[in-house]
Amino acid sequence: MHPHLVPVQRVEDLDRLLIESQTRPLLLFKHSHTCGISAEALDELLSHLDVHGEAARYAVITVQTHREVSNAAAARLGVRHETPQALVIKAGRVVWAASHFRVTATAMLNALEAAGR
Repeated sequence: MHPHLVPVQRVEDLDRLLIESQTRPLLLFKHSHTCGISAEALDELLSHLDVHGEAARYAVITVQTHREVSNAAAARLGVRHETPQALVIKAGRVVWAASHFRVTATAMLNALEAAGR
């Protein structure tokens, strides 16, 4: 896994990241190991991280192994669960969301730049 990408394995970890989003944007990626589209979206995220890894805090929830955390993210953020899914969170609220083929390195960069304004 990429050094800038933190796995979210407990609901408490998610809650801490949401609090941290008060001062630094969070890009939360929900990933499925069994989905080809999710693998492509993860490649896009990793490409983004290679160039812009300091632009935000980055975290990943693997839905097969951490379903409780995935469900908590959907409930706390008021978003419907999708995989793959990328969410930009600022001050505990989703300011951008994309799923499936809309999860691209360019889209993530643009969303993070907008969140930083």
